[in-house]
Amino acid sequence: MNEMYRYVTIAVSPEWRRLDADVRTAHKRELAAVAGTGPARVHAYSLVGTRADADLLLWVVADELEDLRALERRLASTDLWAWSTRPYAYLAARRRSPYLGGHAHEGSEHARGTAGPLGDRAHVVIYPMVKKRAWYALPLADRARMMAKHFEIGHRYPDVRIHTAYSFGIDDQEFVVAFEVDDLRRFLALVADLRETEASAYTEREIPILVGTAMPLERALDEIDGASERVRALA
Repeated sequence: MNEMYRYVTIAVSPEWRRLDADVRTAHKRELAAVAGTGPARVHAYSLVGTRADADLLLWVVADELEDLRALERRLASTDLWAWSTRPYAYLAARRRSPYLGGHAHEGSEHARGTAGPLGDRAHVVIYPMVKKRAWYALPLADRARMMAKHFEIGHRYPDVRIHTAYSFGIDDQEFVVAFEVDDLRRFLALVADLRETEASAYTEREIPILVGTAMPLERALDEIDGASERVRALA
């Protein structure tokens, strides 16, 4: 099935941070409870310490667009949503790459048949991507040859799990690329190697880059205002 993906970031306002701690706790618990209802599957990542313009990333997986819309309507009914903005939000769909053929990268979503993150890696790196139009003017055989080099390099990093979702015609980018990884320095090394490939010259844009740390939504919400640190200090 070609599941739908929604990637949405949340940035709380400075005014929210100055609310009473009990009020903030109630707001966070309400949003977490709402996110746990319905058929859409919500994966949470803290952006604390990696972005200055967003605090929380939600990667939502659903069978249908309406499931994503229903979740966001429920989130919009919460108090925390009213005290926050959404700096970045992307829409995409799962689809098998035309360049894969019989190729299967071990651990990839197409190899295992499961949509979305497994959540067994410490971090996720997500970014929207647009290719230059000249890329699509190339013969398929040439593009496949260049992408084969990408796959070859990817096999050198079995600890980096890739997810490529498609946004052609449904959002401003063409792809949303996500990587699950334990050590961000390994991902940095992978990208450095990929920069030297022939296909890299055909990339038009791949920003903004979101680096999140995987954790339960309740904990990610507590990281926003440092509540988790206050609990540790009192322990």
